[in-house]
Amino acid sequence: MSKTGVEELRAERERKREMLRQAGMDPYPAETARTHSLKQVLDAFESLLENQQTVTVVGRVMSMREHGAIAFADVFDGTAKMQMFFSKENVDEAQFTLFIEAISLGDFIEVTGQAYVTKRGTQAVSVTSWRVLTKALRSIPTEHFGIKDEDERYRKRYLDILLNPELRDMFRKKALYWKASRRFLEERGFEEVHTPTLETTTGGAEANPFVTHHDDFDMDVYLRISVGELWQKRLMAAGIPRTFEVGRVYRNEGTSPDHLQEFTNIEFYAAYMNFEDGLKLLEEHIHYVLDEAFDGQRVFTIKGFDVDFSGPFERIDYVETIEAQTGVNVLTASYEELMEKVAELKIEHEGANRERLTDTLWKYCRKNIAGPVWLTGHPKLVSPLSKESDRGDGTVVRAQLILAGAEFNNCFAELNDPSEQQARFEQQAELLAQGDEEAMMPDWDFVEMLEYGMPPTFGAATLGERFFAYLVDKPIRETQYFPLMRPKRNSADYPDRE
Repeated sequence: MSKTGVEELRAERERKREMLRQAGMDPYPAETARTHSLKQVLDAFESLLENQQTVTVVGRVMSMREHGAIAFADVFDGTAKMQMFFSKENVDEAQFTLFIEAISLGDFIEVTGQAYVTKRGTQAVSVTSWRVLTKALRSIPTEHFGIKDEDERYRKRYLDILLNPELRDMFRKKALYWKASRRFLEERGFEEVHTPTLETTTGGAEANPFVTHHDDFDMDVYLRISVGELWQKRLMAAGIPRTFEVGRVYRNEGTSPDHLQEFTNIEFYAAYMNFEDGLKLLEEHIHYVLDEAFDGQRVFTIKGFDVDFSGPFERIDYVETIEAQTGVNVLTASYEELMEKVAELKIEHEGANRERLTDTLWKYCRKNIAGPVWLTGHPKLVSPLSKESDRGDGTVVRAQLILAGAEFNNCFAELNDPSEQQARFEQQAELLAQGDEEAMMPDWDFVEMLEYGMPPTFGAATLGERFFAYLVDKPIRETQYFPLMRPKRNSADYPDRE
């Protein structure tokens, strides 16, 4: 819409706002007299109708139509949408006229009246009085058309959610998802904790961090790339046997349907829990959340795969899977053989050290796996925080849940040998020095903690935001309320503003 058109619409709404004020109506009152939500009215409609009980309800006007001496307004309050019936027989004529002339789509109103069934059989509230709660100065799109432009949808997410019931339902489901995850862990004796999001080293994952400056301490710090993994392990040493955290994670990396720079994850740690018991707990966790947030659903269509979570989940071996698909044993192959295989398969990759090449070959292989399956037998090289297995082949006690070609639920028998941890950190430091931006930063204070002693521990990064996005088969950006957007640069992008 042109700048002139927007200005004219805004001026018209400002004129209507002044009309309300002239009629003695504050267009932005601080309080309401609501007695019922719209859902409560609809749930108790027959009783309210029979008893002729007066109710006061509130909400945003989503549609309006006038037919001479009567008018209808569909109002939405976040719990339900319901029709308001205005008639000159029940509403003072001046108030009826004011409603028609001064109220627009998007305005918030308060109405008082009684349950009423229209001639078309619609459950409604027959209005006896009304007042404005908020006069909107911009027109909202119609519910039928909504917002079609994706950039506009994300910039005006509040309108996108308002106009899209399916999107609102998805976010309600997401709230149940987080609630169920918390409840599951709390019921099993886990204590919720909150660990630092600003760190001097980025422990617990391999990713490129965001860097910022701490003015008071005059030093650079990093936004965390895991949900406090090394901090929660310190709490194992502190004698808190089971902890979990739901928190934001930040990774200064590329955007894709599966990845964003800011997202929410869950991590939990359990002292004295055996690895097999940990995997069983994770499967129970998934089933619990599916029961609570997805009404017990077990089979999902995700990125073209049919994924059945009924369980128990099968297991596949990291090294054997790569060898079956590529002919290369990543444990025994030389560096040159790994490079040749990656070139032969024409796989794009960043970095050319052995760890990156191994990880690149695995990512090439995983894309065809529907799952859910547990991936086990990871090489020690790609698992700097996990205990070495007793197989004696350089693998570790680690598992990842694979579904629809992606990795989830990364879990370990946590490494608690300080000498071994120091050696692996030194190896990661060498990779960093060679320019590998995704190598893990060493945390020497963590090694010192291990020297005081940490009990045997099972740890997992579990049902995070990306897992939810897969369950609803949406890009992760679509499942966030307000994904990051580039700001509009100048007033030309806002034609109604100087």
